[in-house]
Amino acid sequence: MTLRTLLFTFTIAALASCGKQKFTVEGEIANAKDSILFLENISLEGPKTVDSLKLSDDGKFSFSADATDAPEFYRLRIADQIVNIAIDSTETITVKGTYPALATNYTIEGSEQCKIIQELAYKQIALQQQAIVIQQSPEISYQKGADSIQAMVNTYKEDIKKNYIFKHPDYTSSYFALFQAIGNSLILNPRENEADIKAFAAVATSWDTKYPNSIRGENLHNIAIEGMKNVRIVRQKIANTQNTLQKAEAANLIDITLTDNKGKQQSLTSLKGKVVLLDFHVFSTQESTKRIMQMRDIYDKYHDMGLEIFQVSLDPDQHFWKTQTDALPWISVNDPDGINSRTLLLYNVQSIPTFFLINKKNELVKRDSQIKDLDAEIKMLL
Repeated sequence: MTLRTLLFTFTIAALASCGKQKFTVEGEIANAKDSILFLENISLEGPKTVDSLKLSDDGKFSFSADATDAPEFYRLRIADQIVNIAIDSTETITVKGTYPALATNYTIEGSEQCKIIQELAYKQIALQQQAIVIQQSPEISYQKGADSIQAMVNTYKEDIKKNYIFKHPDYTSSYFALFQAIGNSLILNPRENEADIKAFAAVATSWDTKYPNSIRGENLHNIAIEGMKNVRIVRQKIANTQNTLQKAEAANLIDITLTDNKGKQQSLTSLKGKVVLLDFHVFSTQESTKRIMQMRDIYDKYHDMGLEIFQVSLDPDQHFWKTQTDALPWISVNDPDGINSRTLLLYNVQSIPTFFLINKKNELVKRDSQIKDLDAEIKMLL
């Protein structure tokens, strides 16, 4: 290759590089000396690092990257502290914050959409913190806590749908709102909740108009379509549940078949010929240890006479459940659907823990609220 050709090639490459539009994210983060700051693209496949740097004494930083045809989402991150950013074009976003509480202590300039996203992020963080307080309170039962958190989530959902998503479905902040989460679960449920699916569809339609053929718009449509299919499936499940309830009334026992802590399938109806105490339990609750001690006392007294305990754990962490039940002598199974289990609906479980007594003929006899003296009831059935 001649020098002239080489120079021509470099010139073309430089012109191509200059022709690419850029956006900039800059600012400063106090108290973060020697921390690694990442600029990450929140792609549909997950976070991808765009650039990073080690912060110096002054905490100043500047990142620049290629702009895209449609809005794209990024985040600044130090460890688990995150600032969410939406990039519409080639703007310059300025972020100033303080570490280590960066996620809740920053200002953002250069984009009104980023300010709305900050507002949404603060709301979500507050919701998460309220949920944690409820979960950790020793005075609140597991069921009551779960109900309280669900009520809070429902209120939050209605707020962001009414005041953000449906109000401005074409905003990048509305797209961001669709994918907010509490814990590991999306706040909006695009898989089975028909009202939530409509929120996804509204944003998808707006993105089709403003950003035709965009990957994110197409993805939203796919989510909405899949969700509507699932709604039809759920409706069929409800119909099937009603049929199961009718059959259960005739048989007087609803079977439960789940995997136990040794990896073996266990069926409730296979225990015909024994008196069974069917117990719904959550091992992660404060009162669990006391209840397990009571169960062990009952088991030790009556197992040799023909009593079996069939305990259904609703703990979401299966490893934790297996650890807690490893030394228990009775049948312990785990329902992976947790408090959303269809079995709870079929047994009309209103609170947890709850237990039922089943006689030797596989007939449901009584539930705990109907029993005054458990020992007497068990002796009578044996």
